[in-house]
Amino acid sequence: MLLDTPLYAGLTLDTLLLRLGAAALGGMIIGLDREILGKAAGLRTMMLVSLAAAVFTILTLGLAADPGGTDTRIRADPIRVVEAVVTGVAFLGAGSIIQARGAVRGLTTGAGIWMVGAIGTACGAGLYVLAGLATVMAATIMSGLGLVERRIRRHRPRPTEAGGDVDAPET
Repeated sequence: MLLDTPLYAGLTLDTLLLRLGAAALGGMIIGLDREILGKAAGLRTMMLVSLAAAVFTILTLGLAADPGGTDTRIRADPIRVVEAVVTGVAFLGAGSIIQARGAVRGLTTGAGIWMVGAIGTACGAGLYVLAGLATVMAATIMSGLGLVERRIRRHRPRPTEAGGDVDAPET
């Protein structure tokens, strides 16, 4: 049966589907918060970043298992592929951060992109408990603490550009 036949790096179709599906699910959970808040990097972006990280990780496992095929002079270093994933994800995260009118925006989205890259990498390596714990913790931080932050901001006086209090009457 096709599900039990090793297809790549000794992994069967069901294992590949599980790893890729878990990565997409982790990205979806994190991306939901961004999507609900209307951020540029939302559901699809987070899912694709996580899925891509998982694919690169699975490719790394295959390269490490059979680094050169018939040419034994070729050597694969799995850590380099993980480093490349981290670099690419960091580039995407940095691209989501902008500075406008003295305010920096997009830091949480950038951190979320970085996190889903890590979640996808963990899923690609088959480390589901690590990926699940990271997903739950990241979702709690992004959604749960986001609500706390919004409440704090609502009750904090906002300074004007001149340094005064927005709520204070103008003189």
